[in-house]
Amino acid sequence: MIQVEAGVYIGAASDLKDAQDLTNAGITHILTVDSEQPASPDGSFRMKYVYSLDESSTDLLSHFDDCIRFICEASKSVLVHCHVGQSRSAAVVTAYLMKCHKMNLMDAYAKLQQLKPDVKMNEGFMDQLALYESLGCEVDVTSPQYKQYRLQKLTEKYPEFQNVPKELFAVDPSLSTCSEVVYRCKKCRRTLFRASSILSHTIGNGPTAFAYKKMSNLPSGDQTQCTSYFTEPVQWMEHALLGVMDGQLLCPKCSSKLGSFSWCGEQCSCGRWVTPAFQMHKNRVDEIKHISIATLKS
Repeated sequence: MIQVEAGVYIGAASDLKDAQDLTNAGITHILTVDSEQPASPDGSFRMKYVYSLDESSTDLLSHFDDCIRFICEASKSVLVHCHVGQSRSAAVVTAYLMKCHKMNLMDAYAKLQQLKPDVKMNEGFMDQLALYESLGCEVDVTSPQYKQYRLQKLTEKYPEFQNVPKELFAVDPSLSTCSEVVYRCKKCRRTLFRASSILSHTIGNGPTAFAYKKMSNLPSGDQTQCTSYFTEPVQWMEHALLGVMDGQLLCPKCSSKLGSFSWCGEQCSCGRWVTPAFQMHKNRVDEIKHISIATLKS
């Protein structure tokens, strides 16, 4: 068990064997980030358990804010531990240092390694911490970055694309009214998705990303521009997506082709690879902006 700062310790499952040592250190709270839930050493500690495997595919990002709240609530000191105290607990403590001490990822991780040299996070946790940093150390479930991350984690969890949770699919905008910008099928005017369902991505390298193709086969025009919208899956897509790796996206009303999908990812016209990909061609949809009556009168 190593003290990171006053009131915060990082350790291993073996540190729970001696309740007296924990009490002597002022430990009142124990945060376990492991694949097995431990029993309280003597019942006098406040316990929190987060099921987690030490694998790159494990989603710790979604638990960072909740874990940090628990750490901050400790009346005296808190012990954050996993099985050996090197990866999972290190990710949580690093996230804590980033959020509560306004440290960047590299500085927070370097500080922890200096205090505990055997700390070594897997690559997946490092990527999640980098995303956490880009989100301002606050998990925003409405953020396009977070939505894309959740989609990637779900494809890892459901490799056969069966029994995907219903909450994965955005509400069908044709079933409700809202003031948000929406996109409709250019042919039949059926509302397909909201602006908030668009998952933005960093623009790729244009023609250099298509080096495997002959230059004569590349589309003309500015090839660093995106000719498609990549969205989160919407409820009307569900019957087409489940149990299938890839295919076409057709309008649920007129069956005209809107785009394509692939759980393994597709390349945008700008050259960026997006995984998973639910691609709607811009020339097949129209953007519809709602104008209030008050605005028209003014």
